[in-house]
Amino acid sequence: MAKAGRRPGQTETREQILAAARGLFAEHGFDATTIRAIAAEAEVNPALIHHFFGSKDRVFVAALALPVNPADVIGQAITGPRAEIGERLVRFFLSVWGNEEARQPFLAMLRSVASNENAARMMREFINRTVIRPIAAELGISELTMSAAGSQLMGIAMLRYVVRVEPLASASDDDVVATVAPVIQRYFD
Repeated sequence: MAKAGRRPGQTETREQILAAARGLFAEHGFDATTIRAIAAEAEVNPALIHHFFGSKDRVFVAALALPVNPADVIGQAITGPRAEIGERLVRFFLSVWGNEEARQPFLAMLRSVASNENAARMMREFINRTVIRPIAAELGISELTMSAAGSQLMGIAMLRYVVRVEPLASASDDDVVATVAPVIQRYFD
């Protein structure tokens, strides 16, 4: 284990931690990678990882350069009237995917998980643990129901932003929300 305290001289500690995390997440998946393992690989004290990132979930988000924290998705799903969950989730999803800069890491991630089983396993574990299970538990729905709602949202992202199928690709966010939100809402009613 690394020595406690600040490393001497100027370092790129945060980047070393992220590089170590990327390698371990890719090799072992999200569930099997621990803060201690990341710290050992980066040759830092585990407390330093907590200082920079706070949790393994946040290390993962930073390591993959995801533009959104899963905690934000959970907040969107459970904050406010249950009868409006579908609209809130669709609007949030469109706001993230509609931002060109934010969309790039998601596109890279989609390409990776489509062509690499290790990347798919890592993302599957992460999404199940940080999005599907917590929202399903909080709302009292099954994980199958929550993952089905998520699959529908991902389908919209693929057709609207990747394949660019018309008229979905050029429709206003309000039109997409009006069309899709009631369907997503059914999963939560």
